[in-house]
Amino acid sequence: MDPYKVLGVSRTDDEETIKKAYRELVKKYHPDRYKDNPLEDLAKEKLQEINQAYDMITKERASGSQSGYSAGGGSYQSQSQFAHVRSLIRARRFQEAEAELNKNNNGSAEWHFLTGVVYINKGWHFEGINHLQTAVNMDPMNQEYRTMLNSVSRAQHTYQQTGNGYGYGGGMNTCDCCSNLLCADCCCEMMGGDLISCC
Repeated sequence: MDPYKVLGVSRTDDEETIKKAYRELVKKYHPDRYKDNPLEDLAKEKLQEINQAYDMITKERASGSQSGYSAGGGSYQSQSQFAHVRSLIRARRFQEAEAELNKNNNGSAEWHFLTGVVYINKGWHFEGINHLQTAVNMDPMNQEYRTMLNSVSRAQHTYQQTGNGYGYGGGMNTCDCCSNLLCADCCCEMMGGDLISCC
């Protein structure tokens, strides 16, 4: 499957153009528009294909592996700005990653996402979740952001049930929390061929 053909866009199109095409297709094939319609199943299949195509393009551009894409356009330029930060996170050098993020605070969704990952690894869970939520609010179609936020939020809710009201507290450290998340294979995303996780 060529994800660009599915979305009706070109490899040279920028992030906003691709995102706009994706949103229009989601509206067109949204299940609510096909309730009690003979085409309902076909619309669901088409929507699944559209979501898969958008996720493929997002991950491809995040890793910088797409061919024919200009480094001067769209999200690849934005993502490449934080390539070093992602490398530091993969190496578990969170203090250095935080310092780089503080120096390059451009207020983008990517900045909030990576700051959230760093904060969670430092044990600042609520602040981290706030940054992840901001990233999702700014770029709601980004599968990576949504997956991380959902995983961490579920874990937070689970540990809040211990009765102490402090999320991951009560003697539970970050790696204990993340071990459970990693078991579900939800807290890791492929970044440039390597894994990035919250622990």
